[in-house]
Amino acid sequence: MFDALSDRLERVGSRLKSRGRISAADLAEALAEIRSALLEADVELGVARAFCDNVAARCSIEALNKSLTPGQQVVKAVHEELVQVLGGEPLKLTYASRPPTIILLAGLQGAGKTTTAGKLAVWFKSQGRNPMVVAADLQRPAAVEQLRVLADQAGVAFSSSGANPVEVASNGVEEAFRLGRDVLILDTAGRLSIDEALMAEVAAISRATKPNYTFLVLDAMTGQDAVQTAKAFDETLALDGVILTKLDGDARGGAALSVKYVLGKPIAFASTGEKLTDLDLFHPDRMADRILGMGDVLTLIEQAERTMDTEKVAESAGRMLSGQFSFDDFLEQMNQIKKMGSFGSIARLIPGMGKQLKQAAEQFDDREIARIEGMVHSMTRAERQNPDLLDRSRQARVARGSGRSVAEVAQLIKQFKQMAKMMKSLGSGGGGPQLPGLGNPLAMRKQLAGMASSDQDQLSQLLGAAPNNAASSPWMPKPSGGGTKGKSKKKGGRVTPPKPR
Repeated sequence: MFDALSDRLERVGSRLKSRGRISAADLAEALAEIRSALLEADVELGVARAFCDNVAARCSIEALNKSLTPGQQVVKAVHEELVQVLGGEPLKLTYASRPPTIILLAGLQGAGKTTTAGKLAVWFKSQGRNPMVVAADLQRPAAVEQLRVLADQAGVAFSSSGANPVEVASNGVEEAFRLGRDVLILDTAGRLSIDEALMAEVAAISRATKPNYTFLVLDAMTGQDAVQTAKAFDETLALDGVILTKLDGDARGGAALSVKYVLGKPIAFASTGEKLTDLDLFHPDRMADRILGMGDVLTLIEQAERTMDTEKVAESAGRMLSGQFSFDDFLEQMNQIKKMGSFGSIARLIPGMGKQLKQAAEQFDDREIARIEGMVHSMTRAERQNPDLLDRSRQARVARGSGRSVAEVAQLIKQFKQMAKMMKSLGSGGGGPQLPGLGNPLAMRKQLAGMASSDQDQLSQLLGAAPNNAASSPWMPKPSGGGTKGKSKKKGGRVTPPKPR
């Protein structure tokens, strides 16, 4: 969503970092471009002006010229202001002393309230809570059934009994108390636009249930309308926060940067996909890192811990580092990575990853993984355990069995051997970066976070990207263009044309 804004801010930062001294004119030019980038990203005008004024206040020319890295100081000021605009600190939820803790979801139709109710239930369940969802949206056809299905998928209790929305919500609270549920999530009706009937209904539900938290569900792709919607709901309900949906979309994302400043209420949660697990607390500092192209290693690790089978990963990683890595292990690693999402979504979270590699990862066709799996499954068990057995005739058989070319099979085997050799050197301490804290996720998180700030090239290699000015790792998609097409390079460095066939 923030790709265009991120590209503009990265260009401004790169230009400033290359200068040994920064004049008042240089800073003014950079701030004008930042303001233009924010406005193009659909950020509210007042927010864009205040943002640039606050960055300018953090950057005195005298202080910048005393610094050895004035460009870095400006980028730091932009980062700090981004964090403040996005909310400063993540929302700290507190629970009612007498359960259930009641959460009311409000918003316009199509913003994703019902799906968000299911996602919130999954999130609270992952926090060790025992949630229940209540379908008080009697306006939209099939809304009740949709939430019932989501509740079944999430494995949580469901309620929707009553003649009208207020009665349904009140009965839901009583049912949650009777069943001992400690979190109750109320899904309310929406309209295509704000009207008196909508506001009266949601206000009546709020008065009847006295929710601990009232969250407005906003579609992040609606731009400036989202801010006006938030103002109208806040006047009626006194919102506690906002839940942004569709942050994985391709809109400009100005709502996320405007809502906190205009409304004065934090972004509590953010939804980044269609799965029930694709919702988490909103971390302003991490989002600022991603907008400025710094990656988000903590979110990457949390995502891996949440989706991957740690026992299988640890077992496979142990064989990898000891030099016993096989194609069976390779398939297992691929399956674990698929659980985390697409290559493009993972690439956005890797710090220090070059723009060219990041674009290549986003353009990578995830169906290619299925083609690789087809080639591996066409091998015998002995061949998967010992790739050296795969001579030319066996490669031809694998190609026929998987519907691929012999050249593709040979390339896969070559890249696999390169990866196995590199990972073996990591395990033996052969000059490469060491895998930190494999047996301890918390230690791994702390060490990787430290590496993210101290040595981005090393961390990029570890997570699958290439360091600056280096070739891509064998399991990452290669960037397009820039090769020596039609030529082959020998050990001595001399380039000769290919022999005629």
